[in-house]
Amino acid sequence: MAATILPGFSPFSSAVLITALLVLFFPYGEMVLFRHQPSRRMLQPSGRREEEEARTNRMDDGACTVDDIDVFQEASSPLPSGIPSYTVQIINTCVAPPCDGGAAGVSEVHLRCGWFSSARLVNPKVFRRVGYDDCLVNDGRSIPPGAAVSFQYANSFPYPLAVSSASCQPCNLR
Repeated sequence: MAATILPGFSPFSSAVLITALLVLFFPYGEMVLFRHQPSRRMLQPSGRREEEEARTNRMDDGACTVDDIDVFQEASSPLPSGIPSYTVQIINTCVAPPCDGGAAGVSEVHLRCGWFSSARLVNPKVFRRVGYDDCLVNDGRSIPPGAAVSFQYANSFPYPLAVSSASCQPCNLR
């Protein structure tokens, strides 16, 4: 006789019941049964909100929004002194239609960054803190669609970085 997981239920019924309970208690897939390890190292999202995830596969009027800016952060090689380093990429994922030989971008990109500081010099034209929880990206200049701004910093812990505001730049103001 086949062993059953739950007494009084067949193996198939037990599996169906367990699956139903998992769906009932974890309706949005919050329970991770296994972790996929990609063969290549990928930067992981930093500070993304659930509502942003829903817009990932969207097709709309092509107008760039704050939701089109993704921030990725990954640990990188530590400094010789042993201080951990992190690589950050800020990517404009907007797919705005081209205009007059180019495409509109986003500018004045600000990130929530707490009291950001780094033991490694970060070019202030690429990323700088202008106040508590307010960091400016790319000196406020436009980031074209598909382009990325990246930098490295060193600190004993990674700062949670998330987009707080940005301006969508019309084609005629590039």
